[in-house]
Amino acid sequence: MGKGNVQISLLGTSFSIQADEDSEYLARIVEYLGKKVQEIETSVAIKDPLRVAILTGLLLTDELFKEKERGYEAPANLESEEVVRITQALIERIDKSLLEE
Repeated sequence: MGKGNVQISLLGTSFSIQADEDSEYLARIVEYLGKKVQEIETSVAIKDPLRVAILTGLLLTDELFKEKERGYEAPANLESEEVVRITQALIERIDKSLLEE
């Protein structure tokens, strides 16, 4: 699988990430995240970007847990270790981008 690039502009911060995923897939993830951030921003009076990001993370984690409780299982080609590896790589790239600003 080739590397994909995506530009992220959320909560007053903009940066690019590159990952071992298709660019269209990454763009869909960022779009979904943006919608969830907007949900939080419109439903709470909090304006601090860090707090909004944390609340958005909690909302997404809640969605994930509920899907797991419903018995959703990832396709066989998405092994847990691979998901963790991709997630950690994305977090590292985001952290690095934020430190460079």
